Amino acid sequence: MNIKRAQNIHMDGINKLLHQVLMVHHNGRPDLFKANVKKYTDPELAAIIADDSKPIFVAVDDKEEVLGYAFCVFQQYIDNNILTDIKTLYIDDLCVDECKRGMHIGKQLYEYVLSYAKAEGCYNVTLNVWSCNTSAMKFYESCGLVPQKVGMEKIL
Repeated sequence: MNIKRAQNIHMDGINKLLHQVLMVHHNGRPDLFKANVKKYTDPELAAIIADDSKPIFVAVDDKEEVLGYAFCVFQQYIDNNILTDIKTLYIDDLCVDECKRGMHIGKQLYEYVLSYAKAEGCYNVTLNVWSCNTSAMKFYESCGLVPQKVGMEKIL
């Protein structure tokens, strides 16, 4: 397995995993997430792949099959009235193919992102996880992440 920046040749594999993530969210919160739709058009995904401020990392096998991915976004609030100007690498999405889970691919992707963030001078790495996704919450806790803030709702 190799972890590297995504390229356009990885789009089909990324789209497959994006669909898996969508269905986890749809199954957990069908009131919020549609089923069987595409998160990004191919041109949108190609633009993200090319954007250095939004690096996507893929775990691939020797045939370039995408086993997992981590969508990341640099965040920094320079001269903000209340926030310090720390540089954060936000993990927008991390997914391992449901057929490849249990092989520590997610852990390796996460550790790769941590190393990348350190090399880029980031203060921290953050992410959000939906409460209905208990397996993801357990995974992130096993990686040493702790809650930073909690989003709450009241459905009307």
